[in-house]
Amino acid sequence: MTDRLPHEKGFHVSWDQLHRDARALAWRLQDEAPADADWKAVVAITRGGMAPAMIVARELDIRAVDTISVKSYDHQTQGKPQILKSPDPDLVGDGEGVLIVDDLVDTGKTLEVVRAALPKAHVATVYAKPQGRELVHTFVTEVSQDTWIFFPWDLALQYVEPYRGA
Repeated sequence: MTDRLPHEKGFHVSWDQLHRDARALAWRLQDEAPADADWKAVVAITRGGMAPAMIVARELDIRAVDTISVKSYDHQTQGKPQILKSPDPDLVGDGEGVLIVDDLVDTGKTLEVVRAALPKAHVATVYAKPQGRELVHTFVTEVSQDTWIFFPWDLALQYVEPYRGA
């Protein structure tokens, strides 16, 4: 079957699943902190990275949390990424000791911009696709490039027709 609707090649993430996966990310990150130090801050890539970053910050007891806002999507169409809001430079500096958290790396275009702004930061995502995978230091789950991830903040419960007949 080649003409699939988005939900047919989709990876649906519930709030419970996101929470479990973000905690798993935190478990992986606890041994990645800079030598002889703790993470000094978490920077969430808004908007998708905010929920996972909050969970990671809680699990790792990181109190300094900031955001970087990068716009690269207009609904499901990816364009040229641009930074709309930067984190506090006094807090993050060049990124050393800073943990950047996002929900997903897709093509990596957003992370290219973020890594250029904070080159020494450790980048972590909950989910990773192959095209952007090399830009991430730590992640939990890899999905195929042609899979669309449906996050809980994008969904509403509704009836869906069965794949074949009723």
